[in-house]
Amino acid sequence: MPDILAAGVVVFRPGREVLLVHRPKYGDWSFPKGKLDRGEHPTAAAVREVAEETGVHVRLGPPLPSQRYPVARRMKTVHYWTGRVVGDDDVSAYRPNEEIDDVAWVPIDEAPRRLSYEHDRATLAAALKVRRRTHAVVILRHARARSRGAWRGPDAGRTLLQVGEHEADRWVPLLAAYDVTRIVTSTSTRCVQTVRPYAETAGFPLDLRPRLSEEHATPKAIARLVEDLLATEAGSVVCTHRPVLPLVYDAAGIEVAPDAGLEPAEALVLHVRKGRVVAVERHRPTPPSRRI
Repeated sequence: MPDILAAGVVVFRPGREVLLVHRPKYGDWSFPKGKLDRGEHPTAAAVREVAEETGVHVRLGPPLPSQRYPVARRMKTVHYWTGRVVGDDDVSAYRPNEEIDDVAWVPIDEAPRRLSYEHDRATLAAALKVRRRTHAVVILRHARARSRGAWRGPDAGRTLLQVGEHEADRWVPLLAAYDVTRIVTSTSTRCVQTVRPYAETAGFPLDLRPRLSEEHATPKAIARLVEDLLATEAGSVVCTHRPVLPLVYDAAGIEVAPDAGLEPAEALVLHVRKGRVVAVERHRPTPPSRRI
């Protein structure tokens, strides 16, 4: 039998406190987490579960080692991230229910004693090593587009295939999970179409950059843009093309093997602190996720 898949977040707030929940069915204290819905990406599930179980909205930080343990006759895998609250972190108005009857901000020093399971204590220890505030820079290759051979007209005008449009839609909750507020894209149609669903859903404008296109990209322009994104403490996405990606990697100071390039609609998520990349994830808009 395949593993039961779940996702959760170790949520911190200033004052050295971590968010825990109590489940009356099991009489335990743990981190907010839950099973993935059918076809749901772990990142989206993690954010959704925190909102459902605690009433607070979070953005994801660096990833943590996954947990895997037996449940009845099957194994369960739980993907975890660190996280911080976006907006109000007050949980005093939370209404207990049959699934979660208590939600509490617990001092970090007290949390290991409050947690019911050793694997959660290990996850907390891992989270404490990377809990400092970061912001995400998502490097996204455009979704699947019409082939060059079948397209008549300027290459910059090539549009997404229907499957590519679905991939673009599926990126909406992933970008939201990292609290992306800045959307930078090549002016080529296939890139604009890839990030437009998120722009329209979240209400953020598109920052159109001709220097991110295949025709006009230059190392100097890419370096200047990436330097700005790393320095600005806000979540961002950069949508561009396969031939331009190595310039972005070089500017960000990360190494990606030539044979490990991004597929269409695939992305690297860079977690940045004080202008320096401290963690990298790799995602497609469908589960499962994996780290590099």
